Amino acid sequence: MSLINRRNLLSGAAAAGASFTLAGCVSTQSGPGFEANASVPQQPTTPPPAAPSPALIASADEANGPIDYAAMYSGAQDGTFEVPPVKLSQIKKGFMRKLVDYQTVEQPGTIVVDPAKRYLYHVLPNGKAMRYGVGVGREGFLWSGTAEIHSKQEWPDWYPPKEMIAREPELRKQLDQLQSGIGMHGGPRNPLGARAMYLWQGDKDTLYRIHGTVEPWSIGTNASSGCIRMINQDVIDLYAQTPVGTKVVVLGHAQPKMS
Repeated sequence: MSLINRRNLLSGAAAAGASFTLAGCVSTQSGPGFEANASVPQQPTTPPPAAPSPALIASADEANGPIDYAAMYSGAQDGTFEVPPVKLSQIKKGFMRKLVDYQTVEQPGTIVVDPAKRYLYHVLPNGKAMRYGVGVGREGFLWSGTAEIHSKQEWPDWYPPKEMIAREPELRKQLDQLQSGIGMHGGPRNPLGARAMYLWQGDKDTLYRIHGTVEPWSIGTNASSGCIRMINQDVIDLYAQTPVGTKVVVLGHAQPKMS
């Protein structure tokens, strides 16, 4: 039995036989040369550290003084592309990056997503976590369960599933024939943003991702097709701390609220 549970994937879909292709923000073609059942996960360009450095933790810890959110969410050159600065007025109160107390049975390094509160927690030692605001699945695209980060991509191409194109035919105007199918090249306009981490269960692609967004104002809402979207500056920060193989736990939507 799959560890991923879905609620109301698509109207008319049989609950017992729902396919992974019915939901998610991408098709099984997730980038140039990407294979849905690849046995060897794609490695990040630079091996990430096991946990954030003290400097990074301090930068998001109010105990060390006021957090400079303007600097945290400033623009920067990132490889070929520029990450634009975030207008802080567009981010809902309480959804910017912050170090918090967090009690959990999960081991440090684990990612825990709480869709009910629309937070992602990167578990750290000593009862702490780096908390990020996220956007999660809207009604019809809710899910919970346990997966792992199978691969990672910087400025990923986007291959929307055919069901999404059928729901939103206006997308066709923005898509091109890419190496792995119909999609959109990675870049500042791409809905996956600056980074994507691909969630699998064993040898199966769930089609769900943790990724950036071109709509930072959607953080703190239920707006996605099941993927977990983050502010670009936040997903770059998390990506750098998160190796392939990291455990990801997505809590049920009725879970008690946490710190």
